[in-house]
Amino acid sequence: MKFSLNRDAEYSLVVPTSMGVRICPHDRQPVHSSSAFTLQVTSAETNVASVSSYLGLPVKVLTAFVKDSPFARIIKDDLAGRHMDYEGREVPQGGPWGYRHQINIADSGFGARGPRVWNDRAGEVGRDISIDDFDVERIFGAEGAGILHLSGLIAALSPETGRLCLELARAAKKYGTLISFDLNFRASFWKNREEELRAIFTEIAANTDILIGNEEDYQLCFGINGPSVHGMDIKSGIDAYKEMITQIKTVFPETEVFATTLRQVTDSNSHMWGALLLAGDEWHVVEPRSIAVLDRIGGGDGFVGGLLYAILREWEPEKWIRFAWACGALAVASLTDYCQPADEEQVWSIWQGNARVKR
Repeated sequence: MKFSLNRDAEYSLVVPTSMGVRICPHDRQPVHSSSAFTLQVTSAETNVASVSSYLGLPVKVLTAFVKDSPFARIIKDDLAGRHMDYEGREVPQGGPWGYRHQINIADSGFGARGPRVWNDRAGEVGRDISIDDFDVERIFGAEGAGILHLSGLIAALSPETGRLCLELARAAKKYGTLISFDLNFRASFWKNREEELRAIFTEIAANTDILIGNEEDYQLCFGINGPSVHGMDIKSGIDAYKEMITQIKTVFPETEVFATTLRQVTDSNSHMWGALLLAGDEWHVVEPRSIAVLDRIGGGDGFVGGLLYAILREWEPEKWIRFAWACGALAVASLTDYCQPADEEQVWSIWQGNARVKR
C-alpha cells in the first residue's frame, strides 16, 4: 500500500513536544551512587523526528521555552544541531519557583541491574502549551506537512496538551497531512485521570492514519481486552498480537497502519528485538533476534522514527518494518536516547547483520 503524501509540503514531519534535559551517570553506573553525569536534550517526539532530520528531511518542532533560561538555550542549539526548525512561545520564568524545562534522570543499567528512570516535571513549561500558541492554518495550509506525529506523552501531559494534540490532528487532517500516534502509555501520567485521558486518546486515535503501541498501550489506553504476551513463545506471542490488533482495527477502521515492537529482555545489555506491522490488510513480521544494548531508552522512538521515515520515502511496507527495526537497534547502540543514522546504508547494514568495519 502507499499513502497519498503532500509532496509540496515544506516540512516532512511536524511534532508537538515538551522539551527537557536528560541527566545520565558516567560509565553505566546507577544514579544514586554516581557523582559524574552527562546532560543531553530530550523528548520522545524529537527522538522520533531525529531519524528524518539526520537523514535530510525537513522537520519542525512545536514547543514552548522558558524565556532567558540557559537550558532553553541548550535546547534550541541542540535542535538546530539536529537540523530541526522550531517555534514556540517564550514564557517568563516567574521567579525561582516558576516555570522550567523537564528533567529526566536515568541510568542505562548493566547486566542483571535494570535501568531506572526518575522524572522530575514539576513546573514544566510544556504543560501549558496550547493550540492558541500556533498558527495552524500557516503550518498545515501555507507551509504544509507530510506527517504530523503525536505521542501519548505530550497528549497525557495536561488537559491543555491533550486538547493541543486533538486540535493539531483535526487541522492536519483538513489539509491532507498524515497523522501518526504513538500511544506511549505511562501509568504515572494516567493515575486518577483514566476517564479523561481515555476519551481524548480515543478521539485522537480516530483521526490517525498510523497507530503505534504495545499490547499494554492498546489495552490501557482504550480499555480493550487483550493478551499478556509475557512468557509466551514467539509464535504464540505474535499470533496474540495479531488478534489484538485485528480487534483494535474494528474500533478505528479509518486507520491504515498499526505497528508494535516485540521486545524480550535477556539482560540490560542483550534483548530479543522484533516488530509487527499491519499495513492495509497485509501483515509484516520481523521475528525477534538478539541485539546488543548500550542504553535501551529510546529504542521504541527509534523504531517509530524509522517507520515514519520509510513511509515518507514512499517505500513498500516490507521495507518500512525492516528500516524501523534497524533504527530501533541503532538507537539502543548509542548513549543518546534518539537514533542518529549517518546515512541509510548504516541502517540497512544493521538490518543485514553486517557489523564489519567500513573503511
